[in-house]
Amino acid sequence: MNYLLKGVKLWDESEKNPVVGEKNTTDVTVLNLGGCVAFPAFCDVHVHFREPGFEYKETIESGSLAAARGGYTDVCTMPNLNPCPDSLSTLNIQLKKIDQTAHIKVHPYGTITEGQQGKILSDMEDMAQFVCGFSDDGRGVQSDELMEKAMKKAKSLGKMIVAHCEVNGLLRGGYIHDGEYARIHGHRGICRESEWQQIARDIELVKKTGVSYHVCHISTAESVDIIRKAKAEGVDITCETAPHYLILTDMDIEEDARFKMNPPIRSERDRAALIEGLVDGTIDMIATDHAPHSADEKGRGLEKSLMGVVGLETAFATMYTHLVRKGVITLDKLIEVMAINPRKRFGFEINKNDLTVFDLNCEYEINPDDFKSNGKSSPFTGTKVFGKCMATFCDGKLVWREDT
Repeated sequence: MNYLLKGVKLWDESEKNPVVGEKNTTDVTVLNLGGCVAFPAFCDVHVHFREPGFEYKETIESGSLAAARGGYTDVCTMPNLNPCPDSLSTLNIQLKKIDQTAHIKVHPYGTITEGQQGKILSDMEDMAQFVCGFSDDGRGVQSDELMEKAMKKAKSLGKMIVAHCEVNGLLRGGYIHDGEYARIHGHRGICRESEWQQIARDIELVKKTGVSYHVCHISTAESVDIIRKAKAEGVDITCETAPHYLILTDMDIEEDARFKMNPPIRSERDRAALIEGLVDGTIDMIATDHAPHSADEKGRGLEKSLMGVVGLETAFATMYTHLVRKGVITLDKLIEVMAINPRKRFGFEINKNDLTVFDLNCEYEINPDDFKSNGKSSPFTGTKVFGKCMATFCDGKLVWREDT
């Protein structure tokens, strides 16, 4: 089927009333979306869909629908599942569910180590052709020797290492940023060093092995500086950050676990450095680290609740409102870091039939009751934003349409 998007202009203004779908059919459905703008659909290289093993938090079906509602047609699912994908047999459980229930294109990661225990390499060779990369997300690989071995193996397979960087010995039971808010309110903090020290270690290993390397959810000024320097030296490295690190600081936190994630929301100095890194290209892409939990798991206060917030349905609107409309970055730059750069780095097709259509003038209040995700914990609850996703097309198929 073809869809004629009436009254819609393409983001690059090359065409109005674009047609999406199979061009060799005369079956045309007209969608009246006057005043809206169509973009290349977004790609998020860091999401958690919780299936198999934790379906009460999220499923591939619910997570992929939330992604479609947010304007995404490609997502990469992290492997902290049960069973985790550390072999082809365990990976196949997830692949089967993706094939049966996903609304969009879902690309799984395989683990770096067996059971994500950081002791023995996973069966990387058997999984390689079916995964978008290898990650132990949620846990940093503590052993230098094992990480170097993993990088060499991934390099031989033509795959990327995608690293959650965290030095366990520096965590000291922290659960929010080790900053002003923690000191005022008596919370245990997570220091910046726990992140940037492992990034620095990994960069030296990348120089030795030549592997393609991507850093997850950077949150500190030091991380930006280290990665900027590595890029200048020609290291094959990219990185991501998330909307909450670009908008919020630790002094925006309330005594509510919707502000609790790992790494934590940090200081104004860190936020400013992340913005600078986004503007100058040090930060290649924006990912959400969409991490749903049950209401009970997020209802135990800052100290005892689980880490993680949802973000697929709010990412574009929050970035457009706080960065584009305020003149921090251009709309072109936002599309680059949400749609173009992720696909280029991860080798996904840039498909003209993957489109999302937004009403950029629509102002509304973020309400988790409206989310298609099973997770409802968002640091942006109650925030007024501009930019509502009116439709999303994946391979020319309509996978989301906002009720009007």
